[in-house]
Amino acid sequence: MTSSSGAMAEPVIEVAEVPAVRAPAPPGRRKSLSVAVTLAMFALLYAPAMGTLLRDWWNDADAAHGLLLAPLALYFAWKRGVTPGSRGQPILGSFVVGAAVLLTYVAQLAAELFTLRFSMLLAAGGIIICLYGLRQLVRWWLPVTLLVLSVPLPAVVLGEIALPLQLRASAIGAALLEWRNVPVLLTGNVIRLPGQALFVTEACSGLRSLSALIALGLLMGSMFLTAPVSRVLILLLSVPVAVLINGVRVFLTGFIVFYGDPKLATGFMHMTEGWVLFVVAFATLGAITAVVAAAERWIKGRRAIA
Repeated sequence: MTSSSGAMAEPVIEVAEVPAVRAPAPPGRRKSLSVAVTLAMFALLYAPAMGTLLRDWWNDADAAHGLLLAPLALYFAWKRGVTPGSRGQPILGSFVVGAAVLLTYVAQLAAELFTLRFSMLLAAGGIIICLYGLRQLVRWWLPVTLLVLSVPLPAVVLGEIALPLQLRASAIGAALLEWRNVPVLLTGNVIRLPGQALFVTEACSGLRSLSALIALGLLMGSMFLTAPVSRVLILLLSVPVAVLINGVRVFLTGFIVFYGDPKLATGFMHMTEGWVLFVVAFATLGAITAVVAAAERWIKGRRAIA
């Protein structure tokens, strides 16, 4: 078209502002954010359970092994790392977390600490499955087992375990005293000597050394053995080793009382005796592990030749 002056009209071009489109966050950043939020919610939900667990580790001698096992579990988890190419399983993980939350509610109604702490471990396992899949949980079998062992058992269960250990230690101690021609009369967990009576109490049942040796057997099996059967064997053998060594401790106590000074069977000397015998038990378990490891190497050599 032409204007009235005869000149061509210039076209009018309007420029519209296009809103800037933000690039989506990188997948790694989104995953880090989700992990941080999940861990914050986990800490908020299970703060009371973690607080009471730390308190028992610090104050209860029967639960003090948790102060060592929990850091070891975190160290071994960090050392093993995450499975390359791992993929989360949100559905399975959410189901496990939901079961843990339900168990937490039941534990709070019953005011039962062990169930509450177990639900905390179950929720942690569900979070791992959500983020990295079930294979990652299998990869971390050693840290998971150490964490389970670090949770103190209920008092009712401890009592049921401690009593047979007391009776077994008393029987072994009395038999060894008779072998050394010491006149002894065994009545339950009471060893009667001429003019003296030894009471094998729950504290002397060997439950602490048993818990520690089971954890040590698990560690030595995972570090020095390769076959699952060998690892289970070491774990099972740690039980009779702990029972036998505790029986020897009862025998030594009775021997000192009969031939020496009864005061030496209490206090610092009694505690020192327990530590020395625990070192003996640890060395015994280490020697058994070395024998089993040598048997593994021999079997592998025979298979290679065949």
